[in-house]
Amino acid sequence: MRKEIVSLKEVKKFQTRSEEFFPLQWYKDMLTSQPIYFDVETNTWNVFKYEDVKQVLSNYEFFSSEGPKTTISVGANNKEGTIPDNVNIMVDPPVHRKRRSLLSAAFTPRSLKNWEPRIERIVTELIEGIEENSTVDIVQALAAPLPGMVIAELFGVPIEDRRRFKHWVDVLFLPYDKENQQEIELKKQAAAKEYYQYLYPIVLQKRLDPSEDILSDLIKAEVDGDKLTDDEIVRITMALLGAGVETTSHALANTFYSLLYDDPSLYKELRNDLELVPKAVEEMLRYRFHNTKRDRTVKQDNCLLGPEMKKGEMVIAWMSAANMDEAMFADPLSLNIHRPNNKKHLTFGKGPHFCLGAPLARLELTLTLKGFLQKFSRIESVESFDLEGNLTESATGQSLTHLPMKVYK
Repeated sequence: MRKEIVSLKEVKKFQTRSEEFFPLQWYKDMLTSQPIYFDVETNTWNVFKYEDVKQVLSNYEFFSSEGPKTTISVGANNKEGTIPDNVNIMVDPPVHRKRRSLLSAAFTPRSLKNWEPRIERIVTELIEGIEENSTVDIVQALAAPLPGMVIAELFGVPIEDRRRFKHWVDVLFLPYDKENQQEIELKKQAAAKEYYQYLYPIVLQKRLDPSEDILSDLIKAEVDGDKLTDDEIVRITMALLGAGVETTSHALANTFYSLLYDDPSLYKELRNDLELVPKAVEEMLRYRFHNTKRDRTVKQDNCLLGPEMKKGEMVIAWMSAANMDEAMFADPLSLNIHRPNNKKHLTFGKGPHFCLGAPLARLELTLTLKGFLQKFSRIESVESFDLEGNLTESATGQSLTHLPMKVYK
């Protein structure tokens, strides 16, 4: 069943792209004055505080992943662009456990260990392509292409096709807008059909000749005697693309933006001690990844969060706001890679639906940042850069399209 897409523009009411790109003041205002807020225009409850968000995400007895509405526009409204109902993991336990187990076969610690040298090769290839002592658009040169190249490599598709994945993701994860919803839907359907027709023959070939990749792992996966069909694998991987490409690209671009504009001294500190990189990655995920949110449907009447919530009502859990809750993080509106509990951020979610691709995203971010620090001694911002003119709407809020910076050997 195709869900109704609820736009949250009415809730956020940002005046500019750059305001939405880093909405610290909005989070602070909501956490302080309206931590649980019912928005009449969208007919949604909006939850901001850390403990409340965690409750909504993890307590599936009261807050269900199943419902007629969603805020996330993934895929397309045609056969090729939808996940089959019998393998859709956006359901509640106990059904969820079996379906997730089939998918998690492709994201084991063994897989991650095998993937690391392959990802490192791609990282090295892109970083080596950046000229020393020059001005580079780090989004176009690194942040945008890398995750698509990685996921294509891990899917085991031909190397010459790997840049096509970024194009498909850009279209399939376009947010809907009331004014151009039909136009966007047609683009999504075309991209979904193109992706399906491309990947289906590859899945057929891998069933005959499996190798060390995600598609082969999904083909081999079996839980309680059930296995995935070729059709299910192709359509499921379309959802994996968002986790594997869109969000990681966004996180990488934001990390470089933060190193240039939030704390320019941090780059030198990291270069002098590469062991700090994993800590920096976690703090960037907490501080600079916006607007992370998940929707749930009230399963039964309850007052768990204070106000009475009725069965069938929609609840939006704002994880990025929860990451700025001073009840959990000391001085949360500041960037601090030495924060002792920065890994407690909710960027990847919480509970049964914790992001399957989180270990992969962390690995990509860590390897990329380390590789970049090892090659370039310092970076500088470009004075003429205009943030407002270099943002575009995406599934993750406002994403950078370009970010020029000077790099030095």
